[in-house]
Amino acid sequence: MDTLRLRGRVRPEGSVRVTAMGLLLFLGLAGPGFAAGCGQALKPGPMEFTVKTGGIERPALAHIPAAYDGKTKLAVVFDFHGSNSGPAGQFRRSGWDAVAEHEGFVSIALQGSLGGQYEGTHAWNVPGVTHGGTHDDERYITDAIKTVKSTFCVDPTRIYASGYSGGGRMLSQYICNGHPEFAAAGFVMGLRAGYPVERDGVWQPDVASCKPGNPISIIAFSGMKDVTNPFAGGGKPYWQYGGETALQRWAELDKCEGKGNVIVDAMMTALSFNTCAGGARINSYLLKENTHAWPARSVLFRTFDANGKVTSERDATGRMWEFFKNTRSPEETPLTAGDATKRSG
Repeated sequence: MDTLRLRGRVRPEGSVRVTAMGLLLFLGLAGPGFAAGCGQALKPGPMEFTVKTGGIERPALAHIPAAYDGKTKLAVVFDFHGSNSGPAGQFRRSGWDAVAEHEGFVSIALQGSLGGQYEGTHAWNVPGVTHGGTHDDERYITDAIKTVKSTFCVDPTRIYASGYSGGGRMLSQYICNGHPEFAAAGFVMGLRAGYPVERDGVWQPDVASCKPGNPISIIAFSGMKDVTNPFAGGGKPYWQYGGETALQRWAELDKCEGKGNVIVDAMMTALSFNTCAGGARINSYLLKENTHAWPARSVLFRTFDANGKVTSERDATGRMWEFFKNTRSPEETPLTAGDATKRSG
């Protein structure tokens, strides 16, 4: 069983510092007949821990909500930071820790293995498009999910992920490589559908490099004025094909019906595919004035009922949670990540 170890620094916000054996007793895991991950309640707030992966220990950050009692299995959202950032910075950007506190789920922020351009920042070693990295970030994510499932009291059918920019690219490729753990995934300025390849002068996703293990629900946010990961395509070598191409490819991968429903207003264009294989859905929001930044809290995204009546208005993070929370995945799937990796070459 993967073990969680809290790092030896006490954070004033409410992190916990205990020894490895003390943690087992604290979580109630040392007694006979315990359920994996479930035991006693944890102190609410941020908690630093490490993940054993590839023979080393790598850092991660959790936010434990006040609703965590160690008995009720809660949902989990993994939050993937962009390049030149890190777990704490990503929580500040996305607000997933605040939403987790309010809605009663566990949020987890992982840390890419590459050094960023600025001291103390990080980036992801994205398979297929990043060169020179020495650590396997794909394996780290897999091991982090195993660690969270075996250590915290969480629902394995309600594990979700959100990625910003480079974190979105990492999350995209992780799912493309056949890993089936996430019931749904959200992307801010970073949705991909495989490696970029040029054919007959047109950039497009390499079909062989994206073979997900099962249909997955996706919600994506893009900015028309994003020059880092341009929605129209181009940009750096890792990008090239545009956001619309990525969305259409995922609609094909999810075997969605029709050409999608489009709603246009003064601020954004919304595209949705609501009938896809396995109950999957795809929602996309293209913001006309947004750059590469995470959408501001003042930008609200609406949902409607069958009669066209507005049922909610939430910011980007809140909208993602609303999209995630009723989506479940099978606890066990017939296709393993290893099988998918072999199949994709």
